[in-house]
Amino acid sequence: MDVRTLGDLLDAVGGASVRLVTAPAGLTAPVTEALLYDAHAPLPRVPGALLLAVGVRPDDAGPVLAAAAEAGMTGVVLRGADGHAPDDAHAHGVALLSVDEDAAWHHVHLLLASAIGARPAPSAGGLGDLFALADAIAAAAGGATAVEDPRQRILAYSTVPGQPVDEDRRQGILGLQVPVSAENTEQYRRLFAADGPVRLPALREGGLPRLAVAVRAGGETLGSVWVIDAGTLAPDAEDTLVQGASTAALLLLRARAARELARHLGDDLLRRLLEGTADAATAAQRLGLDGAVRVAAFVPDATASGPDAERTALRLLDVVRLQCEARYGRHACVLVDGVVYALLPAPGARHRALAEDIVARAGRALRVPVRAALGGTVPDVAGAAESRADADLVLRVPDPDVPVATIDEARPRVVLLRLRELMAEHRELSADGAWRRVLSYDAEHGTDHARTLVCWFDAGCDMAGAAKRLAVHPNTCRYRLRQVQRQLGVDLDDPDERLVLWLQLRTLAGFRPATA
Repeated sequence: MDVRTLGDLLDAVGGASVRLVTAPAGLTAPVTEALLYDAHAPLPRVPGALLLAVGVRPDDAGPVLAAAAEAGMTGVVLRGADGHAPDDAHAHGVALLSVDEDAAWHHVHLLLASAIGARPAPSAGGLGDLFALADAIAAAAGGATAVEDPRQRILAYSTVPGQPVDEDRRQGILGLQVPVSAENTEQYRRLFAADGPVRLPALREGGLPRLAVAVRAGGETLGSVWVIDAGTLAPDAEDTLVQGASTAALLLLRARAARELARHLGDDLLRRLLEGTADAATAAQRLGLDGAVRVAAFVPDATASGPDAERTALRLLDVVRLQCEARYGRHACVLVDGVVYALLPAPGARHRALAEDIVARAGRALRVPVRAALGGTVPDVAGAAESRADADLVLRVPDPDVPVATIDEARPRVVLLRLRELMAEHRELSADGAWRRVLSYDAEHGTDHARTLVCWFDAGCDMAGAAKRLAVHPNTCRYRLRQVQRQLGVDLDDPDERLVLWLQLRTLAGFRPATA
Protein backbone atom coordinates (compact mmCIF):
# COMPACT_ATOMS: atom_id res chain seq x y z
CA MET A 1 0.00 0.00 0.00
CA ASP A 2 1.30 3.46 -0.86
CA VAL A 3 2.16 5.65 2.13
CA ARG A 4 1.75 9.39 1.77
CA THR A 5 4.82 11.38 2.70
CA LEU A 6 5.07 14.86 4.15
CA GLY A 7 6.19 16.06 0.71
CA ASP A 8 3.12 14.47 -0.91
CA LEU A 9 0.86 16.16 1.62
CA LEU A 10 2.39 19.59 1.10
CA ASP A 11 2.06 19.14 -2.64
CA ALA A 12 -1.65 18.49 -2.16
CA VAL A 13 -2.54 21.17 0.40
CA GLY A 14 0.55 23.34 0.82
CA GLY A 15 0.76 27.00 -0.06
CA ALA A 16 -1.64 29.49 1.47
CA SER A 17 -3.53 26.86 3.51
CA VAL A 18 -0.79 24.84 5.20
CA ARG A 19 2.81 26.05 5.39
CA LEU A 20 5.96 24.14 6.35
CA VAL A 21 8.13 25.74 9.05
CA THR A 22 10.69 23.00 9.63
CA ALA A 23 11.12 19.32 8.72
CA PRO A 24 14.11 17.79 10.56
CA ALA A 25 13.40 14.30 9.15
CA GLY A 26 12.91 15.57 5.60
CA LEU A 27 9.90 15.54 3.32
CA THR A 28 10.00 11.76 2.82
CA ALA A 29 8.74 11.19 6.38
CA PRO A 30 5.49 9.16 6.26
CA VAL A 31 2.15 10.74 7.19
CA THR A 32 -0.51 8.27 8.28
CA GLU A 33 -3.35 10.34 9.75
CA ALA A 34 -4.36 13.67 11.30
CA LEU A 35 -5.18 13.80 15.03
CA LEU A 36 -6.73 16.56 17.13
CA TYR A 37 -4.79 17.36 20.31
CA ASP A 38 -6.67 17.01 23.61
CA ALA A 39 -4.85 18.58 26.54
CA HIS A 40 -6.96 16.54 29.00
CA ALA A 41 -6.21 13.13 27.52
CA PRO A 42 -2.97 11.11 27.15
CA LEU A 43 -1.31 11.49 23.77
CA PRO A 44 -1.81 8.24 21.82
CA ARG A 45 1.15 6.53 20.16
CA VAL A 46 0.37 6.83 16.45
CA PRO A 47 3.52 6.59 14.31
CA GLY A 48 3.47 8.96 11.34
CA ALA A 49 0.53 11.05 12.58
CA LEU A 50 0.17 14.81 12.27
CA LEU A 51 -0.96 16.33 15.56
CA LEU A 52 -3.23 19.40 15.27
CA ALA A 53 -2.28 21.35 18.39
CA VAL A 54 -5.68 22.75 19.33
CA GLY A 55 -5.42 25.49 21.96
CA VAL A 56 -1.59 25.54 21.94
CA ARG A 57 0.25 28.78 21.21
CA PRO A 58 3.60 28.63 19.36
CA ASP A 59 5.50 30.01 22.37
CA ASP A 60 4.14 27.19 24.56
CA ALA A 61 4.48 24.36 22.04
CA GLY A 62 7.75 22.84 23.29
CA PRO A 63 6.17 20.16 25.52
CA VAL A 64 3.67 19.20 22.80
CA LEU A 65 6.46 18.85 20.23
CA ALA A 66 8.45 16.67 22.64
CA ALA A 67 5.41 14.49 23.39
CA ALA A 68 4.64 14.13 19.68
CA ALA A 69 8.21 13.03 19.00
CA GLU A 70 8.05 10.48 21.84
CA ALA A 71 4.78 9.13 20.38
CA GLY A 72 6.47 8.58 17.01
CA MET A 73 4.48 11.28 15.22
CA THR A 74 5.73 12.92 12.04
CA GLY A 75 4.69 16.49 12.77
CA VAL A 76 2.69 19.08 14.67
CA VAL A 77 0.39 21.74 13.19
CA LEU A 78 0.15 25.09 15.00
CA ARG A 79 -1.76 28.28 14.37
CA GLY A 80 0.40 31.27 13.44
CA ALA A 81 3.73 29.47 13.80
CA ASP A 82 5.31 31.05 10.69
CA GLY A 83 7.24 33.72 12.54
CA HIS A 84 6.89 32.43 16.10
CA ALA A 85 8.25 28.88 16.02
CA PRO A 86 9.73 27.58 19.30
CA ASP A 87 13.50 28.02 19.44
CA ASP A 88 14.04 24.26 19.88
CA ALA A 89 11.43 23.17 17.28
CA HIS A 90 14.05 21.56 15.05
CA ALA A 91 15.70 19.73 17.95
CA HIS A 92 12.58 17.68 18.71
CA GLY A 93 12.90 15.93 15.36
CA VAL A 94 9.26 16.39 14.27
CA ALA A 95 8.03 18.56 11.42
CA LEU A 96 6.32 21.82 12.30
CA LEU A 97 3.55 23.16 10.07
CA SER A 98 1.60 26.40 10.35
CA VAL A 99 -1.94 27.48 9.49
CA ASP A 100 -3.59 30.91 9.67
CA GLU A 101 -4.58 32.36 13.04
CA ASP A 102 -8.26 32.35 12.05
CA ALA A 103 -8.24 28.84 10.55
CA ALA A 104 -10.96 26.63 12.02
CA TRP A 105 -9.41 23.47 13.43
CA HIS A 106 -12.18 21.20 12.16
CA HIS A 107 -11.64 22.59 8.64
CA VAL A 108 -7.88 22.02 8.92
CA HIS A 109 -8.50 18.49 10.20
CA LEU A 110 -10.92 17.77 7.35
CA LEU A 111 -8.51 19.18 4.76
CA LEU A 112 -5.51 17.17 6.03
CA ALA A 113 -7.47 13.97 6.65
CA SER A 114 -8.95 14.11 3.15
CA ALA A 115 -5.54 14.75 1.58
CA ILE A 116 -3.87 11.95 3.56
CA GLY A 117 -6.56 9.46 2.59
CA ALA A 118 -6.74 10.44 -1.07
CA ARG A 119 -3.22 9.74 -2.33
CA PRO A 120 -3.26 8.53 -5.94
CA ALA A 121 -1.22 5.51 -6.92
CA PRO A 122 1.99 6.22 -8.84
CA SER A 123 0.50 4.62 -11.94
CA ALA A 124 -2.08 7.37 -12.09
CA GLY A 125 0.54 9.70 -13.57
CA GLY A 126 0.81 11.98 -10.54
CA LEU A 127 3.76 13.11 -8.44
CA GLY A 128 4.77 9.53 -7.64
CA ASP A 129 5.82 9.12 -11.27
CA LEU A 130 7.78 12.39 -11.19
CA PHE A 131 9.66 11.27 -8.08
CA ALA A 132 10.51 7.97 -9.78
CA LEU A 133 11.65 9.89 -12.87
CA ALA A 134 13.84 12.19 -10.75
CA ASP A 135 15.49 9.13 -9.18
CA ALA A 136 16.04 7.57 -12.61
CA ILE A 137 17.62 10.75 -14.03
CA ALA A 138 19.80 11.15 -10.92
CA ALA A 139 21.07 7.58 -11.19
CA ALA A 140 21.77 7.78 -14.93
CA ALA A 141 23.21 11.33 -15.01
CA GLY A 142 25.15 11.05 -11.77
CA GLY A 143 23.74 14.03 -9.85
CA ALA A 144 20.90 14.94 -7.49
CA THR A 145 17.87 15.92 -9.58
CA ALA A 146 14.82 18.13 -9.14
CA VAL A 147 11.76 18.72 -11.33
CA GLU A 148 10.16 22.16 -11.15
CA ASP A 149 7.11 23.92 -12.57
CA PRO A 150 7.39 27.28 -14.44
CA ARG A 151 6.90 29.15 -11.15
CA GLN A 152 10.03 27.52 -9.66
CA ARG A 153 7.99 25.30 -7.36
CA ILE A 154 9.70 21.95 -6.77
CA LEU A 155 7.38 19.16 -7.90
CA ALA A 156 9.71 16.20 -7.31
CA TYR A 157 13.28 15.49 -6.29
CA SER A 158 15.61 12.51 -6.27
CA THR A 159 16.49 10.49 -3.17
CA VAL A 160 19.46 8.52 -4.51
CA PRO A 161 21.83 8.14 -1.52
CA GLY A 162 25.35 9.50 -1.56
CA GLN A 163 24.91 12.23 -4.19
CA PRO A 164 26.29 15.67 -3.17
CA VAL A 165 23.86 18.52 -2.54
CA ASP A 166 24.27 22.16 -1.48
CA GLU A 167 22.36 24.57 0.73
CA ASP A 168 20.21 25.89 -2.14
CA ARG A 169 19.02 22.34 -2.77
CA ARG A 170 18.25 21.80 0.93
CA GLN A 171 16.34 25.07 1.27
CA GLY A 172 14.44 24.50 -1.96
CA ILE A 173 13.27 21.04 -0.93
CA LEU A 174 12.43 22.20 2.59
CA GLY A 175 10.03 24.84 1.26
CA LEU A 176 9.24 23.12 -2.07
CA GLN A 177 10.19 26.43 -3.67
CA VAL A 178 13.43 27.64 -5.23
CA PRO A 179 14.86 30.55 -3.17
CA VAL A 180 14.24 33.87 -4.90
CA SER A 181 17.22 35.99 -5.94
CA ALA A 182 18.34 38.19 -8.81
CA GLU A 183 20.96 35.60 -9.75
CA ASN A 184 18.31 32.88 -9.85
CA THR A 185 16.11 35.01 -12.10
CA GLU A 186 18.96 35.47 -14.59
CA GLN A 187 19.65 31.74 -14.66
CA TYR A 188 16.00 30.95 -15.38
CA ARG A 189 16.00 33.54 -18.16
CA ARG A 190 18.97 31.81 -19.79
CA LEU A 191 17.44 28.38 -19.29
CA PHE A 192 14.07 29.17 -20.87
CA ALA A 193 15.72 30.99 -23.78
CA ALA A 194 17.83 27.95 -24.67
CA ASP A 195 16.80 25.11 -26.98
CA GLY A 196 18.60 22.40 -24.99
CA PRO A 197 20.50 21.72 -21.76
CA VAL A 198 22.34 24.64 -20.16
CA ARG A 199 25.28 24.50 -17.75
CA LEU A 200 24.92 27.08 -15.01
CA PRO A 201 27.52 28.17 -12.43
CA ALA A 202 27.09 28.01 -8.68
CA LEU A 203 25.17 31.00 -7.33
CA ARG A 204 27.25 31.48 -4.21
CA GLU A 205 30.38 30.36 -2.43
CA GLY A 206 30.03 26.78 -1.31
CA GLY A 207 27.34 26.07 -3.87
CA LEU A 208 27.47 23.64 -6.76
CA PRO A 209 26.89 24.26 -10.49
CA ARG A 210 23.86 22.86 -12.30
CA LEU A 211 22.94 21.21 -15.58
CA ALA A 212 19.38 22.14 -16.48
CA VAL A 213 16.90 21.83 -19.32
CA ALA A 214 13.45 23.29 -19.95
CA VAL A 215 10.46 20.93 -20.15
CA ARG A 216 8.27 21.84 -23.12
CA ALA A 217 5.31 20.44 -25.05
CA GLY A 218 3.87 22.00 -28.19
CA GLY A 219 5.72 25.25 -27.59
CA GLU A 220 4.41 25.55 -24.02
CA THR A 221 6.91 25.62 -21.16
CA LEU A 222 5.76 23.14 -18.51
CA GLY A 223 8.72 23.38 -16.17
CA SER A 224 12.38 22.38 -15.92
CA VAL A 225 14.71 19.60 -14.77
CA TRP A 226 17.86 20.41 -12.77
CA VAL A 227 20.84 18.16 -11.99
CA ILE A 228 23.59 19.12 -9.53
CA ASP A 229 27.02 18.95 -11.13
CA ALA A 230 29.50 17.96 -8.41
CA GLY A 231 32.08 16.75 -10.93
CA THR A 232 30.56 13.28 -11.08
CA LEU A 233 28.16 13.66 -14.01
CA ALA A 234 28.15 10.89 -16.63
CA PRO A 235 29.54 11.72 -20.09
CA ASP A 236 26.06 11.40 -21.59
CA ALA A 237 24.38 13.43 -18.84
CA GLU A 238 23.01 15.99 -21.32
CA ASP A 239 21.37 13.26 -23.42
CA THR A 240 19.94 11.72 -20.27
CA LEU A 241 18.55 15.09 -19.25
CA VAL A 242 16.92 15.66 -22.66
CA GLN A 243 15.27 12.25 -22.52
CA GLY A 244 14.18 12.87 -18.95
CA ALA A 245 12.64 16.22 -19.92
CA SER A 246 10.64 14.50 -22.65
CA THR A 247 9.28 11.98 -20.17
CA ALA A 248 8.60 14.75 -17.64
CA ALA A 249 6.53 16.60 -20.27
CA LEU A 250 4.34 13.51 -20.75
CA LEU A 251 3.92 13.05 -17.00
CA LEU A 252 3.10 16.72 -16.42
CA LEU A 253 0.55 16.72 -19.24
CA ARG A 254 -1.00 13.53 -17.87
CA ALA A 255 -1.13 14.98 -14.36
CA ARG A 256 -2.71 18.15 -15.74
CA ALA A 257 -5.32 16.10 -17.59
CA ALA A 258 -6.06 14.16 -14.40
CA ARG A 259 -6.47 17.38 -12.42
CA GLU A 260 -8.70 18.88 -15.09
CA LEU A 261 -10.82 15.72 -15.18
CA ALA A 262 -11.14 15.73 -11.39
CA ARG A 263 -12.10 19.41 -11.46
CA HIS A 264 -14.60 18.79 -14.26
CA LEU A 265 -16.20 15.96 -12.28
CA GLY A 266 -16.26 18.15 -9.18
CA ASP A 267 -17.83 21.01 -11.12
CA ASP A 268 -20.49 18.69 -12.53
CA LEU A 269 -21.24 17.32 -9.07
CA LEU A 270 -21.58 20.82 -7.58
CA ARG A 271 -23.76 21.90 -10.51
CA ARG A 272 -26.13 18.97 -9.89
CA LEU A 273 -26.06 19.66 -6.16
CA LEU A 274 -27.13 23.27 -6.75
CA GLU A 275 -29.89 22.01 -9.03
CA GLY A 276 -31.06 19.55 -6.37
CA THR A 277 -30.43 16.45 -8.53
CA ALA A 278 -27.26 15.04 -6.87
CA ASP A 279 -27.14 12.48 -4.08
CA ALA A 280 -26.34 14.56 -1.00
CA ALA A 281 -24.36 11.85 0.83
CA THR A 282 -22.13 11.18 -2.17
CA ALA A 283 -21.64 14.90 -2.79
CA ALA A 284 -20.71 15.58 0.84
CA GLN A 285 -18.09 12.81 0.78
CA ARG A 286 -16.57 13.78 -2.56
CA LEU A 287 -16.53 17.51 -1.81
CA GLY A 288 -15.25 17.03 1.73
CA LEU A 289 -18.12 19.00 3.27
CA ASP A 290 -19.66 17.61 6.43
CA GLY A 291 -22.11 19.89 8.20
CA ALA A 292 -23.82 23.21 7.57
CA VAL A 293 -23.06 25.12 4.36
CA ARG A 294 -24.23 28.17 2.48
CA VAL A 295 -24.01 29.24 -1.16
CA ALA A 296 -22.27 32.44 -2.21
CA ALA A 297 -23.02 33.79 -5.70
CA PHE A 298 -20.84 36.25 -7.60
CA VAL A 299 -21.76 38.04 -10.82
CA PRO A 300 -19.93 40.68 -12.88
CA ASP A 301 -21.60 43.85 -14.10
CA ALA A 302 -24.17 43.10 -16.78
CA THR A 303 -22.88 45.76 -19.19
CA ALA A 304 -20.45 43.28 -20.80
CA SER A 305 -21.90 41.08 -23.55
CA GLY A 306 -20.94 38.26 -25.91
CA PRO A 307 -17.37 36.93 -25.77
CA ASP A 308 -16.34 39.66 -23.33
CA ALA A 309 -18.99 38.50 -20.86
CA GLU A 310 -17.84 34.89 -21.16
CA ARG A 311 -14.19 35.79 -20.59
CA THR A 312 -15.07 38.03 -17.66
CA ALA A 313 -17.14 35.27 -16.05
CA LEU A 314 -14.32 32.73 -16.45
CA ARG A 315 -11.80 35.14 -14.95
CA LEU A 316 -14.20 35.79 -12.08
CA LEU A 317 -14.40 32.02 -11.51
CA ASP A 318 -10.60 31.92 -11.22
CA VAL A 319 -10.59 34.75 -8.66
CA VAL A 320 -13.34 33.18 -6.55
CA ARG A 321 -11.75 29.72 -6.67
CA LEU A 322 -8.31 31.08 -5.74
CA GLN A 323 -9.59 33.06 -2.74
CA CYS A 324 -11.83 30.25 -1.48
CA GLU A 325 -9.03 27.68 -1.79
CA ALA A 326 -6.66 30.01 0.05
CA ARG A 327 -9.17 30.19 2.92
CA TYR A 328 -10.61 26.65 2.93
CA GLY A 329 -8.14 24.51 0.95
CA ARG A 330 -9.71 22.24 -1.66
CA HIS A 331 -12.92 23.97 -2.60
CA ALA A 332 -16.09 23.69 -4.66
CA CYS A 333 -16.76 26.50 -7.14
CA VAL A 334 -18.63 26.40 -10.44
CA LEU A 335 -19.78 28.76 -13.20
CA VAL A 336 -23.46 28.41 -14.17
CA ASP A 337 -25.17 30.75 -16.65
CA GLY A 338 -22.74 33.59 -16.00
CA VAL A 339 -22.93 33.31 -12.19
CA VAL A 340 -20.06 31.92 -10.09
CA TYR A 341 -21.25 29.82 -7.16
CA ALA A 342 -19.11 28.79 -4.18
CA LEU A 343 -20.21 26.35 -1.50
CA LEU A 344 -18.93 27.76 1.80
CA PRO A 345 -18.64 25.61 4.94
CA ALA A 346 -20.17 26.90 8.17
CA PRO A 347 -19.80 28.65 10.53
CA GLY A 348 -20.52 31.70 8.50
CA ALA A 349 -19.15 34.49 10.69
CA ARG A 350 -16.47 35.29 8.11
CA HIS A 351 -18.46 34.57 4.95
CA ARG A 352 -19.39 38.20 4.42
CA ALA A 353 -15.80 39.37 4.90
CA LEU A 354 -14.63 36.76 2.39
CA ALA A 355 -17.29 37.84 -0.12
CA GLU A 356 -16.37 41.50 0.30
CA ASP A 357 -12.69 40.67 -0.21
CA ILE A 358 -13.47 38.69 -3.38
CA VAL A 359 -15.67 41.49 -4.75
CA ALA A 360 -12.92 44.04 -4.16
CA ARG A 361 -10.17 41.86 -5.66
CA ALA A 362 -12.28 40.81 -8.64
CA GLY A 363 -13.34 44.37 -9.31
CA ARG A 364 -9.70 45.46 -9.51
CA ALA A 365 -8.62 42.46 -11.57
CA LEU A 366 -11.53 42.49 -14.04
CA ARG A 367 -12.03 46.27 -14.06
CA VAL A 368 -15.79 45.83 -13.86
CA PRO A 369 -18.02 46.01 -10.78
CA VAL A 370 -18.82 42.66 -9.16
CA ARG A 371 -21.75 41.86 -6.86
CA ALA A 372 -22.09 39.03 -4.36
CA ALA A 373 -25.06 37.40 -2.66
CA LEU A 374 -25.05 35.02 0.30
CA GLY A 375 -27.89 32.51 0.56
CA GLY A 376 -29.19 31.14 3.81
CA THR A 377 -27.17 28.66 5.88
CA VAL A 378 -28.56 25.12 5.54
CA PRO A 379 -27.82 22.10 7.80
CA ASP A 380 -25.96 20.10 5.14
CA VAL A 381 -25.27 19.91 1.40
CA ALA A 382 -28.74 18.47 0.83
CA GLY A 383 -30.05 22.03 1.23
CA ALA A 384 -27.56 23.60 -1.18
CA ALA A 385 -30.24 24.12 -3.83
CA GLU A 386 -32.34 26.12 -1.35
CA SER A 387 -29.38 28.30 -0.38
CA ARG A 388 -28.57 28.80 -4.08
CA ALA A 389 -32.20 29.89 -4.71
CA ASP A 390 -31.84 32.46 -1.90
CA ALA A 391 -28.61 33.81 -3.40
CA ASP A 392 -30.20 34.05 -6.86
CA LEU A 393 -33.08 36.08 -5.46
CA VAL A 394 -30.67 38.48 -3.74
CA LEU A 395 -28.86 39.02 -7.06
CA ARG A 396 -32.20 39.93 -8.66
CA VAL A 397 -32.83 42.80 -6.24
CA PRO A 398 -29.53 44.71 -6.55
CA ASP A 399 -28.69 47.68 -4.41
CA PRO A 400 -26.00 49.84 -6.08
CA ASP A 401 -24.82 51.00 -2.66
CA VAL A 402 -24.45 47.45 -1.26
CA PRO A 403 -22.30 45.18 -3.47
CA VAL A 404 -22.50 42.30 -0.96
CA ALA A 405 -25.81 41.31 0.62
CA THR A 406 -27.17 38.32 2.54
CA ILE A 407 -30.64 36.87 2.11
CA ASP A 408 -31.60 38.16 5.57
CA GLU A 409 -30.58 41.71 4.67
CA ALA A 410 -32.42 41.60 1.35
CA ARG A 411 -35.49 39.72 2.62
CA PRO A 412 -38.01 42.61 2.37
CA ARG A 413 -37.01 43.36 -1.26
CA VAL A 414 -36.98 39.65 -2.09
CA VAL A 415 -40.50 39.23 -0.70
CA LEU A 416 -41.74 42.16 -2.77
CA LEU A 417 -40.07 40.69 -5.85
CA ARG A 418 -41.77 37.34 -5.35
CA LEU A 419 -45.09 39.07 -4.66
CA ARG A 420 -44.78 41.01 -7.91
CA GLU A 421 -44.13 37.82 -9.84
CA LEU A 422 -47.01 36.03 -8.14
CA MET A 423 -49.43 38.88 -8.73
CA ALA A 424 -48.36 39.24 -12.36
CA GLU A 425 -49.10 35.55 -12.95
CA HIS A 426 -52.71 35.81 -11.71
CA ARG A 427 -55.15 38.05 -13.55
CA GLU A 428 -57.38 38.54 -10.51
CA LEU A 429 -54.44 40.10 -8.66
CA SER A 430 -53.22 42.44 -11.36
CA ALA A 431 -55.66 43.01 -14.24
CA ASP A 432 -58.11 45.30 -12.47
CA GLY A 433 -58.44 47.21 -9.25
CA ALA A 434 -57.98 50.62 -7.71
CA TRP A 435 -54.28 50.82 -8.70
CA ARG A 436 -55.15 50.71 -12.40
CA ARG A 437 -57.85 53.36 -11.99
CA VAL A 438 -55.38 55.66 -10.23
CA LEU A 439 -52.69 55.20 -12.89
CA SER A 440 -55.19 55.74 -15.73
CA TYR A 441 -56.53 58.91 -14.13
CA ASP A 442 -52.99 60.31 -13.71
CA ALA A 443 -52.20 59.50 -17.33
CA GLU A 444 -55.35 61.19 -18.64
CA HIS A 445 -55.36 64.27 -16.40
CA GLY A 446 -51.68 64.85 -15.66
CA THR A 447 -52.22 64.43 -11.92
CA ASP A 448 -49.84 62.87 -9.39
CA HIS A 449 -52.29 60.83 -7.32
CA ALA A 450 -50.35 57.52 -7.47
CA ARG A 451 -47.14 59.01 -6.13
CA THR A 452 -49.10 60.90 -3.50
CA LEU A 453 -50.65 57.64 -2.31
CA VAL A 454 -47.27 55.87 -2.13
CA CYS A 455 -45.75 58.74 -0.13
CA TRP A 456 -48.73 58.75 2.21
CA PHE A 457 -48.52 54.99 2.74
CA ASP A 458 -44.76 55.11 3.27
CA ALA A 459 -45.19 57.90 5.83
CA GLY A 460 -47.50 55.66 7.86
CA CYS A 461 -50.58 57.58 6.64
CA ASP A 462 -49.20 60.73 8.25
CA MET A 463 -50.22 63.79 6.23
CA ALA A 464 -47.28 65.97 7.28
CA GLY A 465 -44.80 63.18 6.52
CA ALA A 466 -46.34 62.55 3.10
CA ALA A 467 -46.30 66.27 2.27
CA LYS A 468 -42.61 66.44 3.20
CA ARG A 469 -41.80 63.54 0.90
CA LEU A 470 -43.76 65.22 -1.90
CA ALA A 471 -42.31 68.67 -1.15
CA VAL A 472 -45.84 70.14 -1.11
CA HIS A 473 -48.12 71.75 1.50
CA PRO A 474 -50.11 69.28 3.66
CA ASN A 475 -53.33 70.80 2.31
CA THR A 476 -52.26 69.86 -1.23
CA CYS A 477 -51.75 66.31 -0.06
CA ARG A 478 -55.20 66.26 1.63
CA TYR A 479 -56.86 67.58 -1.52
CA ARG A 480 -55.29 64.88 -3.72
CA LEU A 481 -56.33 62.10 -1.36
CA ARG A 482 -59.92 63.44 -1.27
CA GLN A 483 -59.92 63.43 -5.08
CA VAL A 484 -58.82 59.78 -5.05
CA GLN A 485 -61.69 58.89 -2.75
CA ARG A 486 -64.40 60.98 -4.49
CA GLN A 487 -63.54 60.61 -8.16
CA LEU A 488 -62.01 57.14 -8.20
CA GLY A 489 -64.06 55.47 -5.48
CA VAL A 490 -61.08 54.31 -3.42
CA ASP A 491 -61.95 53.75 0.25
CA LEU A 492 -58.82 54.93 2.06
CA ASP A 493 -60.49 54.31 5.43
CA ASP A 494 -60.45 50.56 4.75
CA PRO A 495 -57.11 49.06 5.94
CA ASP A 496 -57.40 46.13 3.51
CA GLU A 497 -57.92 48.52 0.60
CA ARG A 498 -54.89 50.54 1.68
CA LEU A 499 -52.68 47.44 2.02
CA VAL A 500 -53.63 45.99 -1.38
CA LEU A 501 -53.34 49.36 -3.13
CA TRP A 502 -49.90 49.98 -1.60
CA LEU A 503 -48.66 46.52 -2.62
CA GLN A 504 -49.95 46.91 -6.17
CA LEU A 505 -48.42 50.35 -6.60
CA ARG A 506 -45.07 49.20 -5.13
CA THR A 507 -44.81 45.85 -6.91
CA LEU A 508 -46.82 46.06 -10.14
CA ALA A 509 -46.48 49.79 -10.84
CA GLY A 510 -42.84 49.81 -9.69
CA PHE A 511 -42.92 52.84 -7.38
CA ARG A 512 -39.79 53.03 -5.25
CA PRO A 513 -39.96 53.71 -1.50
CA ALA A 514 -40.70 57.34 -0.79
CA THR A 515 -38.10 59.14 1.35
CA ALA A 516 -38.33 62.41 3.17
